[in-house]
This record gives sequence, structure tokens and C-alpha cells, in this order.
Amino acid sequence: MTAQSAAGRMPEIKVPGLLTLGGLVAGLLAGLALSGTDALEPVVAVAGPVGALWLQGLQMTILPLVAGMLFTGIVETASAASAGKIARRTIAFIVGSLALSSLIGAGVMTTLIALFNPPNGLTPPPASATPQAVPGIGDFFEAILPTNVVSAAADGAMLPVIIFVAVFAVASTRLADAPRQQLALVFEGIAGAMMVVIGWVLKLAPVGVFALGLSLTASSGLDAIGTLAQYIVLVASCGLVILLLAYPLAAIAARKPIGAFARAVLPAQVVAISTQSSLASLPAMLAASRELRVRTATAEFVLPIAVTLFRATSPAMNVAVAIYAAHIAGVELSAGALAAGVVVAFITTFGSASVPGTITFILNIAPVAAAMGVPLWPLGILVAVEMLPDIMRTVGNVTMDVAVTGAVDTGTFGDATEVEPERETVH
Repeated sequence: MTAQSAAGRMPEIKVPGLLTLGGLVAGLLAGLALSGTDALEPVVAVAGPVGALWLQGLQMTILPLVAGMLFTGIVETASAASAGKIARRTIAFIVGSLALSSLIGAGVMTTLIALFNPPNGLTPPPASATPQAVPGIGDFFEAILPTNVVSAAADGAMLPVIIFVAVFAVASTRLADAPRQQLALVFEGIAGAMMVVIGWVLKLAPVGVFALGLSLTASSGLDAIGTLAQYIVLVASCGLVILLLAYPLAAIAARKPIGAFARAVLPAQVVAISTQSSLASLPAMLAASRELRVRTATAEFVLPIAVTLFRATSPAMNVAVAIYAAHIAGVELSAGALAAGVVVAFITTFGSASVPGTITFILNIAPVAAAMGVPLWPLGILVAVEMLPDIMRTVGNVTMDVAVTGAVDTGTFGDATEVEPERETVH
């Protein structure tokens, strides 16, 4: 399996990231400037519906896009696991790490909100979507298996639909090659078409985010700006926790001294910061693995799989964003809501794509928020500053990729400190 997965074959989407951030800043400043003036009410009367319409455009793509990406991601994961012992060990590390990441994200963000108490219950922009009921623990268990997946999808119940798609994808791996490939192509086509649609919607992000930002500051004032600043710091902190866990993983599972691991992975981290792309960091990760005396065969097999399937920070940061969005919206999360968010954040990570962070933000976090009963309007504003936490996402992913590669090498071959003999060069 190579980095050219189904996700890698998705249509290329360009998102106006800087313009979107500029639209948010302009909207926040305009809302503050108009606050207390006679012009505020008529302007908000227009901006509110514009922002709500843009949010609805995003929302209509979420379910088919998640279904398509999740199906292809699970099929590719199962395919990778069938390639032998080293592949199964790699997938086991990936699955275990992603599950732990989701739990850590929920725990860390809940703790950080309790410690720093960001502004709570900001006034939603006019005409924004009404939130779903927050699920209790009983609702969580009842929703695990849908009685009617079509009705669940129509009602916007994200958790049972995602569980159904995941089970359907796993079941498809037991089919013969021809029907399995046909199903995979159908879901890949659905995901690709939805990716194009969401790309069109995101081209209008500067306008939509401007309208949402103006409406929010018109009603919440400076609290809105403080909320965004705290959001960047707190969500990035959740990613930092996952990044730091890579060092004890390298020391314990890969048997590499922490100092040596830190020196070896530093160039890859620098590339990750500058490019915000795990794929672009792949050559630097291969060099780090060589410096750590990881077998070349292991690194060249594991790292492309990791780049394709393993986004260690995503579950933690995705569920953290949803929890922060609930806090902004004034939604009190029950234990069932948190459990639903953890499960959906874990599962949907397998449907992630190597696409701009803005698209990944909507693709991964909207289902988590919907499963938790959190309204989506905060995401329409937070997406404008995603490029900043996204740096931590990439650096954390790259660091964990190298650590897991060393762990797989050691676990598969025993003591992996011996360097492979150099191949003779034929002149």
C-alpha cells in the first residue's frame, strides 16, 4: 500500500485560507464598529441569513462525504492489515493510538475549560440552526445500532449512521474481489463528488465567515475575540499532549533514547511546520528513521501507511473542538454526549483525507459535533482560524509517525539496533 490511497485520488480542492481569515477579522471589526449604532440592526438582518445559508451549504455535504470517505478508509485499512505480520502490527499501533487520542482529547479539553473558563454561551448569529437534543448515556447506547439507518440519516442522527457505514465497510471486505471493488468505487465516487461540492461552498467562506463574525460580535462584543484566542491555545494544547506522548513511545516501545529521537525527528518537524503537510514531510521522516537505525524495509513500508491512515492528533483535537464549540454555544454536555463524541472522533479519523485543513475540519468535526448535540454555527467561525492549530496537528502527526515506525520495527524484528548491511554499489 502506498500513500496514493483513495483519499489521495480525491479531486484537488483549493481553499482561500488567508481570505477566510481576513473575512473573519473584517467581520469581527465591523461588528464592533457597528455595535450601538442605528445601522447595526439592518446590517445584522442581512448578515444573519447570509451566514446561516453558508452554514447550510456546508451541512448538506457532511453525511454523504463522511460516508464515502469512511467506507474507503476502512476498506484501505483492512487491505493494509492483510499484507503480513508487519502490516498487522502497524495497523494495531495505529488503531490503538487513535482510540487513546480520542479519549485524551475529551479529558484534556474538559479539564482545560474547567481551568481557564472561556466565555460561555455566546449569543448565536440570527437564523443559525437550532441545536439537537444533547444525548444522555442511555441515548448513547440506544444509538449504537440504528433500527432504520435511513430514518437516522433523515433525522441527522450522526452516530448510528457512522456505526452502520463502518460495519458495512468491514462486511464488504469479506466479499469477492469484483463486488468489493465495485462498492469501493461507488463510495469513492460519492466522496469525490461531495469533495467538489464542499470546495465550491468553501470558496464562499470569506463571505460566510464575514457574516457570521459580524453577527457574533454585534451580539457578544469583545468576548467573541477572546473566545477565538483561547480556542487556538486550548485546542493546540490538546495536540501538544499527543506530540509529547511520542517521546515516551519512542523510548519504551521503540527502545530509542529520548534525546536521540528528539534530534532525529527535529528536521521532519521543521518541514511539517513550514508545509503543514505530512506527505511533504515523508522524505524527512525517512531520514529520521535512518538516523534512528530503523530498518530501511520497515520505514519504507510503515511510513507511507502512516501518512495515509495515521493522524494521531486528529481524534484528540477533533473532539476537543466539538467540546469547545459546545461551551461557546452554552450546551451542557452529558456523559452520553461525551461518549458519542469520543466514538465518532475515533471512527471518522479513518475517513480523513490529505486535503487542506479547512476541508478536514468540516469533514471530521461536524459529525462529532452533531453526534454530541452541539450546534454547528460555532464551527463556521472557528474554521477561519484552523490554519493556526493545524500546524500543531501536522507536527504531532509527523512525530508520532516516526515513533510508531520505530516501535513496529522493534516489535517485529526484536532488537532493532543493528543496522542493515550496506549494499555494495555496482560501478
